[in-house]
Amino acid sequence: MDLKSFLDQKTDQYNRLGFIELDPISIPHRYTGKQDIEIAGFFAATLAWGQRKTIISKCLQLLEMMDHSPYQFMIHHSESDLKPFLNFKHRTFNDLDTLYFIQFFSSFYKEHQSLESAFVIGWNEDVEIMSILLKNFHQYFFRHPFAPNRTKKHVATPDRNSACKRLNMFLRWMVRKDEKRVDFGLWNTIQPYQLICPCDLHVDRVARKLGLITRKQTDWGTALELTKKLREFDPVDPVKYDFALFGLGVEEKF
Repeated sequence: MDLKSFLDQKTDQYNRLGFIELDPISIPHRYTGKQDIEIAGFFAATLAWGQRKTIISKCLQLLEMMDHSPYQFMIHHSESDLKPFLNFKHRTFNDLDTLYFIQFFSSFYKEHQSLESAFVIGWNEDVEIMSILLKNFHQYFFRHPFAPNRTKKHVATPDRNSACKRLNMFLRWMVRKDEKRVDFGLWNTIQPYQLICPCDLHVDRVARKLGLITRKQTDWGTALELTKKLREFDPVDPVKYDFALFGLGVEEKF
């Protein structure tokens, strides 16, 4: 079996609804409203480091403080409703970061219907556009003069040569669509062929073992290198192979 056939087989194996339960994507899957999915998904992706069980627990704790209605909370919360968040912490993501995220979403959704508009500033059909889109999103997200400097580390940007794993994962959730219904496919401007593969520890390790990555470090250039190789297997939907690489790493200890 050649490498493409092997990865296609593993993608089919792990791109399934059974994958959702133990993954951070289970958090936005609790919702049906577009804005709820976007907000819950963005928080879930942002907090996605450490053990998956802890990530899911922390996300549920955060959403409980919003009465499990994140969009309504962002639009209608009062100052007193913010007090419980002063006790929220996940690793280095603390109350100050949480409150800024809430402030961003609160002001954003009072003017926009979908978070997609924040991610498509400068969009065109170029296959290499994602570097520009993520840089622009970071600038837009922190455009407020009161944005805490410490919070900026929690939203990656290619400007810092980050692999932007969490943002790329969130974008996969929002953009990809297929009959398996793991990813949501809510957005229509960014196209699946433009997505960049999330380069987490497991994906990175498996991709190197399969000869898909040659760079020694793991950074934005590594994510681009991996995605370029995956486009050789499927130029229309290269990031579907994230399921294969992640599944091989986590489930099979490949």
